Amino acid sequence: MNLISGIKLYIEKMCTESGPGMKIILLDKETTSIISMAFSQSDMLQREVYLFERLDSGRSNERLKYLKCIVFIRPTKQNIQLLANELRNPKYSAYFIYFSNIIPRTDIKYLAECDESESVREVKELYADYLCVNPNLFSLNLPNCMTNLNWLPDALKRSVQGITAVLLSLKLNPVIRYRAGSQVAQLLAKLIYDQITKESSLFDFRGNADGAAPPLLLLLDRRDDPVTSLLHQWSYQAMVHELLQIRNNRVDLSERPSVPKEFKELVLSGDQDDFYGNNMYANYGEIGSTIKQLMEEFQRKANDHKKVESIADMKNFIESYPQFKKMSGTVQKHLCIMGELSSITNKRNLFEVSELEQEIACKAEHSAQLQRIKKLIADERVSIDDAIKLVALYALRYERHANCDTSGLLQIIKSRGGNTQIVPALIEYAGTHVRQGDLFNMVRITDAVKLTRILIKGLKGVENVFTQHTPLLKETLEDVFKGRELDPLYPAINSELVPFRRPPQEVVVFIIGGATYEEALTVHQLNNAGYRIILGGTTIHNSQSFINEVLAATNGTQFKHTKSMIKYCSPDNL
Repeated sequence: MNLISGIKLYIEKMCTESGPGMKIILLDKETTSIISMAFSQSDMLQREVYLFERLDSGRSNERLKYLKCIVFIRPTKQNIQLLANELRNPKYSAYFIYFSNIIPRTDIKYLAECDESESVREVKELYADYLCVNPNLFSLNLPNCMTNLNWLPDALKRSVQGITAVLLSLKLNPVIRYRAGSQVAQLLAKLIYDQITKESSLFDFRGNADGAAPPLLLLLDRRDDPVTSLLHQWSYQAMVHELLQIRNNRVDLSERPSVPKEFKELVLSGDQDDFYGNNMYANYGEIGSTIKQLMEEFQRKANDHKKVESIADMKNFIESYPQFKKMSGTVQKHLCIMGELSSITNKRNLFEVSELEQEIACKAEHSAQLQRIKKLIADERVSIDDAIKLVALYALRYERHANCDTSGLLQIIKSRGGNTQIVPALIEYAGTHVRQGDLFNMVRITDAVKLTRILIKGLKGVENVFTQHTPLLKETLEDVFKGRELDPLYPAINSELVPFRRPPQEVVVFIIGGATYEEALTVHQLNNAGYRIILGGTTIHNSQSFINEVLAATNGTQFKHTKSMIKYCSPDNL
């Protein structure tokens, strides 16, 4: 279950089926991102693809009949129309057309009618309709998927298509479970089930051998665990995304004055950069020592290259030079990123802020935490964004506490000129009235299993104060693989597949409202323990993008659960 390998196989198929000879590839905005996250430009050149063009942007009318054209686009109405115009007036000798998802018969018929010169050689569906971020993580690049706490129609349609494509590319026909009580999860589950039923011939994969349970598609709601998206992260990939932002495997450093010109945009792909691939889940401290080792190895090789005395030395130098050059680029790139992470961490006092965030997320010590929060958020060295996140975490944990003083904290934020609307919006989006499951371990004594689990967790102690928190997803997945009863909390929509008592072997988790890199780390650790899990989300959040999504999702909603914070709400929500 490797998503990057799946997308690569599809691209290989396109390049080989179009035969030898020079080729151009025609893409749309989304398929450009899909391909670039799995293949570099030099990989495509090796497959005789020399030109890349966008179907949806201004192109020259020059006829290039010596080129074959691979078309790889999403089957949208706009793309079909643009392709129809292209086929009426073809510029290339032959067209090999691949759609990234299921295309209606009527559209195929329409394209056939437009192809009067019979230049189309192939039309196929290849189910590469999602962005593969890591081998076990995909995104649909939908930064906002809700308005008024309900689906945006386009985001819902795109989510159905993206998840269907993931299932088809992994050849899975799953039991679909959704989070009970979540209307968005239930609606998505129903539409995916309808699509699988409608396209039953595509989903007719071999039955489960030796009575193994069918795979599971688990649709979760970000509102059950808003805490994971708010915490500062310390693993390499998550930290880069939190502080510098990763977009389509690229980090834009053009705004950072201390960065040299050649490093203003960096590509971070575990597939194309071995150092990053091996260390993306390592924590901040481990990365520092690993980069030091890499530096020492690089210096040793640099010294070897200075000793060019004999013909044999020259031969070795020429043979190893490309690898040496590549290593030099890797060292400089990661030193540059670590330098930026280090300066931001020190400037924003993140060690102290993060320790308090983790304490709030993991321990109920109201009065001590309240005093520390007041002290920190009034400190000018702590950025206003970090101060707001501390208040947001406090408001989520102590929402029902008798002495909850969220209003007092918001007053301090207001005096510093911060946006106070964020906290009431977050409570409305993911407060106690919405959440299911057990986010803060507020266990009743009657639940013996959970109580034991928490006591054991407490006895084990914590290796690192900055990584005490574990996402709710970990607990949910452990329940799935231990074969615990899922029904009241995660009902199945296609229950005829459910009589299996055995736990599923393969699980695809999709989080409506976005996944995080901390959850990807959890999935990575479980996969290393022998499970098979794929994680996806409408987007991959850092704390800032999550807050923006919360504000967009609650825009225009009338707030009913934040009466005590009424003077800090936006006028639109009253």
